[in-house]
Amino acid sequence: MARPRTFDEKQVLDAVQEQFWDAGYAATSLEDLMRVSGLGKGSLYAAFGDKRQLFFRVLRSYTDDRHGQLREALAETPRALDALRMLIEAPIDDPTGTGARRGCLMANSTCELGNADPEVLDHAHRSYETSTALIGDCVARAQREGDLPAAADPIALARALLAAQQGLVFMSRTGLDTAALTATARSLADQLLPDRSGD
Repeated sequence: MARPRTFDEKQVLDAVQEQFWDAGYAATSLEDLMRVSGLGKGSLYAAFGDKRQLFFRVLRSYTDDRHGQLREALAETPRALDALRMLIEAPIDDPTGTGARRGCLMANSTCELGNADPEVLDHAHRSYETSTALIGDCVARAQREGDLPAAADPIALARALLAAQQGLVFMSRTGLDTAALTATARSLADQLLPDRSGD
């Protein structure tokens, strides 16, 4: 009879995610995974498979969580235009700057592994297409609310907004100071999302 698991699976996956996020895939060793999970090699492999399988389990969980958060944030903001501006300014919301400087686990993993691992690249493509579709729906809502030009292509604008947001995250990772990052974010928001409420 198989022995029941005596560990919290979510707690283990959260700890492993932090390790991959901080160190990257290549620099994370089996010993690192054993240390942060508190599991021995046999238990770790039996529960989650090898390092690559565990990494993809974490990556899928990460992107699912982020899409859920994005969907909720965009839907719950009363005015769609405000939700879209919030999306661009998200990297500067953390006053410590540590969140943005850590980057996005999906983007970090794509930069590290995308050229060598087609599965990572495919997952990244599907992940960003999902994000684009969610943002595009919010753009369409802003158009219906009269805050964005009706003739604008929602998906094209959504891609531009996502590119702007990810660019800000990257700039933050280079050590750009908070004041410059904030000014850049607001400039992008003003150019991509002109507020027409006073027209």
